[in-house]
Amino acid sequence: MDSAVLALRIDAPLQSWGVRSRFTYRDTSSEPTKSGVVGLLGSARGVERTDTARIGELARLRMAVRVEREGILERDYQVTGNVPTTKGTGHRNVVSHRFYLADALFLVLLEGDRTLIEELREDVLHPRWPLFFGRKAHVPSSPLIMPEELGWGTGVFHGQSIEEVLSQHPWQEDRQELRASAEENTRLRTVIEVPAGEDGAEARYDVPVTFETGHREFRQRYVRVDHLRIPWEREKKVES
Repeated sequence: MDSAVLALRIDAPLQSWGVRSRFTYRDTSSEPTKSGVVGLLGSARGVERTDTARIGELARLRMAVRVEREGILERDYQVTGNVPTTKGTGHRNVVSHRFYLADALFLVLLEGDRTLIEELREDVLHPRWPLFFGRKAHVPSSPLIMPEELGWGTGVFHGQSIEEVLSQHPWQEDRQELRASAEENTRLRTVIEVPAGEDGAEARYDVPVTFETGHREFRQRYVRVDHLRIPWEREKKVES
């Protein structure tokens, strides 16, 4: 297969990547989930919630995440008053807990068939439906694919594996105070899909089968969590 890698910048004041959200408890992972990213690409491409064939096509892409800036976990304590009871005999208050990642920044990589990857690039640049990070209110604060002349490196990469792009891609941090204070050996956390039997593989239950309301279905994948150094040699080229 002639493959390619699509690199996306995931940047927003608030993000929410739920894994076990149920009813009044809405959690978030500490980095983008496979279901969240497939949903994001599905919105860009105009894929219906029940279109299992097109969802499956996106879910088969291999995914990696590099955490450019760890977010801060925030909890929103909500109380909804005057909610009818299930028996219809009165009303009650309902407390819900909603978790968010504040001020996080990620590089998300997707590897797959070259034709599909190039189509996805165009879809992201010209999305059919609005793009958001986990919840509709969490909209991007910068383009997912940055203009090439800025040197941030997002877009399509040919002739490189997802591991090579992950280790060489320019650091997405754009706050000068954080760039200046980063040390030479600063490491970034990475989460990359691997085969089930690989050393260090961890199970994640976030591969979507269908997003049909009331009948959402997911299956398992495996990832390896690791750390790598900021590619300073590449950074110096970008800054020059």
